[in-house]
Amino acid sequence: MFIESDKEVTPAVLAAMENTTDPRFKEIITALVRHLHAFAREVKLTEPEWERGIGYLAELGQRTNDTHNEAILASDAIGLSTLVCLLNNGKDGNTETAAALLGPFWRMKSPVTANGGSIVRSQTPGPALFADIQVKDAKGNPLAGVEVDVWQASPVGKYENQDETQADMNLRGKFTTSADGKISFRSVKPAGYPVPTDGPVGELLRAQKRHPFRPAHVHFLLFKSGFKTLVTQVFVDDDKHLESDAVFGVTKKLVGDFRKREDKAPAADVSGEWYSLNYTFHMEPGEAHLPTPPIK
Repeated sequence: MFIESDKEVTPAVLAAMENTTDPRFKEIITALVRHLHAFAREVKLTEPEWERGIGYLAELGQRTNDTHNEAILASDAIGLSTLVCLLNNGKDGNTETAAALLGPFWRMKSPVTANGGSIVRSQTPGPALFADIQVKDAKGNPLAGVEVDVWQASPVGKYENQDETQADMNLRGKFTTSADGKISFRSVKPAGYPVPTDGPVGELLRAQKRHPFRPAHVHFLLFKSGFKTLVTQVFVDDDKHLESDAVFGVTKKLVGDFRKREDKAPAADVSGEWYSLNYTFHMEPGEAHLPTPPIK
C-alpha cells in the first residue's frame, strides 16, 4: 500500500497487524498503535519532539541494570504502575485494596528468616521496629504457610543495593506464617526517601516541578499456592508526604499504625524510644504468581 497522506498511516499499520494469531496480543498492540497515533495527532508532535521522546525511552533502557530499574521507576512516576495495580485488584479499581505497586527494588532471593527474627543484617542506626503481621483469607480465617517477603529502605532512605555501607540483603527477609497465620520480625523504623533523580525520571520530575519523595514504608509480598499473590506496602502514618507520594502509591488502607513506644521493648538490647506495627492482610483465592524481579 502506498501512503498518500497522514490519514492513511494508522489504517495501514492496523491492516498489517491483522494476521496476529494471539488474540490478546493483537488487542493490546492494535490499541497501542491507535492511541499512540491519536496522541501524535492531538499534540501535533514535531520531528525534534519525536526524536527527544525516542531518546528518552532509550535512556530508560540504558539506565536499567542489575541494581536499578529506571523503566519501572518511570512507570511509577507517571502513575501507570498504580493504575495497573488498581485495575487488577479491589474489584477492578472500584474499591480500596491492600495491593500496591511492586516498586523497582524487590529482589527474588531474600534470606529465609525465622519467625520473630531480625532483618537488620548490618549496623543500621534508627529506632527499633517490632512488627506483628497476621494473614487471613477473604473469610477471615488465619492462613498458615504463606511466604511473606519483606524489604525496606534504611533510616537514611536507601535500599541496601544503593548503599555500600549496608550488608547485602540488609533489611530484607522471607518469613512463613505459623498455624495462626502470623509472622513477627525486628527491623528499624523506615524513613521517606527521594526516588533516584540522576536519570530521565529526575528530568521529568524537575520539568513538572514535582518533589521526588516517597513516604516511609515497608514492602510486603505474600505468596501461597491457591491464593492471588499480594504485593503491597504499609506506610508510616506520620510521614509528611503521604498525600503527595511521587509515585501515587498511597491509599488510606495502606497507612499503618507505627506506634511510638517507650515501655519495655521485646528485646533486652533496646532502651528508650521504639516502634511497634500491627497489621492484618487478607488474601483472595486465585493464581499464585511471582512477578519478575526488577533487580537482581
